[in-house]
Amino acid sequence: MIWGLKRYVKYVLGTDVAGRNLTVYPDDTFIVSYPRSGNTWMRFLVGNLLHPAQQVTFANIEWHTPDCESMSRRYMRRVPRPRIIKSHQWLDPRYKRVIYLVRDPRDVVISQYHFQRKRNLIADQFPLSEYVNRFLAGQTCFCGSWAEHVASWLRARRGQSEFLFLRYEDLLDNTAHELSKVDSFLGFTTSPPLIMQAVERSSVDTMRQLEKLQAQLFTSTKATRQDIPFVRTARAGGWRSDLAEQCVRQIEETWGELMHLLGYELLSTRETVVHEKCA
Repeated sequence: MIWGLKRYVKYVLGTDVAGRNLTVYPDDTFIVSYPRSGNTWMRFLVGNLLHPAQQVTFANIEWHTPDCESMSRRYMRRVPRPRIIKSHQWLDPRYKRVIYLVRDPRDVVISQYHFQRKRNLIADQFPLSEYVNRFLAGQTCFCGSWAEHVASWLRARRGQSEFLFLRYEDLLDNTAHELSKVDSFLGFTTSPPLIMQAVERSSVDTMRQLEKLQAQLFTSTKATRQDIPFVRTARAGGWRSDLAEQCVRQIEETWGELMHLLGYELLSTRETVVHEKCA
């Protein structure tokens, strides 16, 4: 009863986490992804793109591109409009303009595993193979499985003018080019030098240095283990060395069709091609 009363008071005061109860305005833009798919990097890129006079840091990112899963409804109402909002929510029809970022689930599961170690949600000795099982079952975060999240958005919105679909791997490969797409999507015509400035201010090295100085000022890293970094390898294909072959096969057998649709090469497909060539 006491817990219910506290929850009610927070709701009345607007101090509860916004999340699904966020008040959405027509001019909002959302940066959406499944957790550990590069959303924080995209927030830095967009923030530095739109605010060239003030570098985005872990100390001020919640003002420039706030996280509706971390900040209260009252705080979100104070953010100047038009807002650029970070979200991990599954399909929400109220989100009219969306930048959706997807990442290879074989890399996502590794990143999520280490992030949950950082947050003390799992022990260091927790088997990665068992974590993969939970990941596939949608038991590692509040927004279900990777495939459920991705499919919920793509089936409803892909191809629409107010939905920009990006791959994390393409962002790594040519950051300035992909950020230019974001710039156009937002209705701006930022000059190439300022786009490059945003890219440089959002580099992995810069973010790592900022994390060392400001970890206790950022909602996702304060009160977490400081021996495990939030900004990790920031690379594509780490699963090739970090995931056991059986784990890779489990993921591909479960979500291979969607992964292939998104342009991710499957280990099983590669082996089939090699086999056919040898035959």
